[in-house]
Amino acid sequence: MPPTDRFVISFAAEPPQEGLPYGRWAETLKGHFLSAVREIDTEGEEIGEAGEIAWFPDRTYAGRTYIPAIARTTAGYELFGYVSFAEGGSGPSDFQASADFTSELAESNPDWKLDLNDEVIGSWRGELGNSAEMTLVWGVPMIPGGEIVTAELANLAVDQCELSDQRFTLIAPDNYRSDYLEIKLWSKSGEELARESLYVEDD
Repeated sequence: MPPTDRFVISFAAEPPQEGLPYGRWAETLKGHFLSAVREIDTEGEEIGEAGEIAWFPDRTYAGRTYIPAIARTTAGYELFGYVSFAEGGSGPSDFQASADFTSELAESNPDWKLDLNDEVIGSWRGELGNSAEMTLVWGVPMIPGGEIVTAELANLAVDQCELSDQRFTLIAPDNYRSDYLEIKLWSKSGEELARESLYVEDD
């Protein structure tokens, strides 16, 4: 195989290792996530109380495991974020959590085919001073028939995740050499069903 001119980090994160959180483990994660929710600067907006939390597949990168989450609030907003932790000899440790809120909901956007959330969790230095934003992406498809989701940078697959209860988590490089991630939904037979860019131009 000849050398490539698209030298960028790919498939850097471990695939999901556990099922979606439940029981005592879910309660532990919930405590950390809600602590982050309480720290949100709502700028005076009354966002209400968090409802049931939906957890997403775990992904591990650079020694930390990330488990994203979303939850609706009693005031009709959506909370989104993640809990991350290091794997110590005696189990998970050094928990950290991040949370924010939005009024942009999937049901108010019937044209959406993928409902996505993303957050930059690090950086990767490439050639000639270029750097990529290592980005955690999680979401759900809004159309049926999907089996697997990929992250592509300039048509190069840089991560993928099978759907688990119609949820997926990716960790991939974004904003590298003026290229931005596209998230694609695929059927079991390999048919592309939907695509969504993380880059949205201002109107």
